[in-house]
Amino acid sequence: MSMIQILANDGISKAGENLLIEKGFKVCTTPVKQEDLIDYINSENIAVLLVRSATTVRKNLIDSCPSLKIIGRGGVGMDNIDVEYAKEKGINVINTPASSTNSVAELVFAHLYGGARFLYDANRNMPLTGDSNFKGLKKNYSNGQELKGKTMGIIGFGRIGQQVARIALGIGMEIFIYDKFIHDITISISLFNGQSIDVDIKTQPFEKVLEKSDFITLHIPSQKGYVISENELNKMKKGAAIINTSRGGLIDEEALIKALDNNKISFAALDTFENEPTPDMKVLMHPKISLSPHIGASTNEAQENIGLELADKIINHFN
Repeated sequence: MSMIQILANDGISKAGENLLIEKGFKVCTTPVKQEDLIDYINSENIAVLLVRSATTVRKNLIDSCPSLKIIGRGGVGMDNIDVEYAKEKGINVINTPASSTNSVAELVFAHLYGGARFLYDANRNMPLTGDSNFKGLKKNYSNGQELKGKTMGIIGFGRIGQQVARIALGIGMEIFIYDKFIHDITISISLFNGQSIDVDIKTQPFEKVLEKSDFITLHIPSQKGYVISENELNKMKKGAAIINTSRGGLIDEEALIKALDNNKISFAALDTFENEPTPDMKVLMHPKISLSPHIGASTNEAQENIGLELADKIINHFN
């Protein structure tokens, strides 16, 4: 086992790298261009390929690289990997579903608080006209809303959806949940002092979540076709808002812009986009959209956890 070679092509946390080195693995973290990847894996006899969202692992690479034993994704979604094909070829495919849960859930609320108080727009306009139009900007941004007492609709109730629910309940929001596979569930909210509170939750029909929620957040994997298109946006409460920190392509961006322009939706927050890494300029320039560049899992804590979780799974596999 002393010289099993690992290529962390999109990087790995120092903690994860150190743990692997300590256990006798050789870890390369210098990125290899996609077009050079097959040659590199074969020439260096790479047994483990670790990726995030930048590198793709398709059928041709899997077929061309017989040395691969593990393909690992630092994060949750694995749409950049031909997972089933790799498994058929006897390759162990791993990911880190637990590590970034809190980071993504907290980003939802960063966008939500910013949207409810127009911070995303105020931060654009204060540097431009804050000195000459302070009173005008104050007037523009003075009809914000509190989150306490509002309703949060959560589409998809896996780990991240459940963490969003914990935060929402903690700040006094009511929650409406939709999930294809979960019906009734109890979630535990842990407090700083070791106490915890159990909350029983019943899921609701999709239509009801759309109709009743003041804010809707998506926590589902990539789908064929849109989950939120013009039809779904029209069913939402007038003045509601929508957040997507999940996957690009879940929301029809053309329909979203139309709904924002006609004031059906008050604001949207997007961390993921239909066309990454070149989102539509109409989306980027829209005054009612709060934006971030797919950073849901990109906190120091999440990246450290992801590296350690990958390292543990690799060590266990070879032991």
